[in-house]
Amino acid sequence: MATINLNVNSKKQTIDVDPNTPVLWVLRDHLNLTGTKYGCGIAQCGACTIHLGGIAVRSCQLPVSSVENQEITTIEGLSENGDHPVQQAWLEHDVPQCGYCQAGQIMTAVALLKNNPTPSDAEIETEMNGNICRCGTYLRIKEAVKTASKSL
Repeated sequence: MATINLNVNSKKQTIDVDPNTPVLWVLRDHLNLTGTKYGCGIAQCGACTIHLGGIAVRSCQLPVSSVENQEITTIEGLSENGDHPVQQAWLEHDVPQCGYCQAGQIMTAVALLKNNPTPSDAEIETEMNGNICRCGTYLRIKEAVKTASKSL
């Protein structure tokens, strides 16, 4: 066990944990931030996407020791009331069905729009490609990203 200092959603946290514990499990099991989901466990589906220094990363394979003192943002930290423009666009386009992948989808979309405020359809498809939606709402996701781009 080691003492790890984290900066999660603009809050300083200190935890005592095995340094090899994936960030996903620290968030969910130690900090009770359950919006970030476990999907595949091999960083391929995108359900566990968070922001590390503003960049979308998969948290299920990322050891907590590698993120000490870095800025981590989870879906809970994106906006206090769920009113971030991307979250609002998701509602406007009825993107969620089962909802399981949506936190990861939203976090990826926010990072995309931060780096590319007016992406083309092809750029949206390329950037969102690694996030799997079992319900197949990809067309609505693309439309929601385009709508959100007009509000940021």
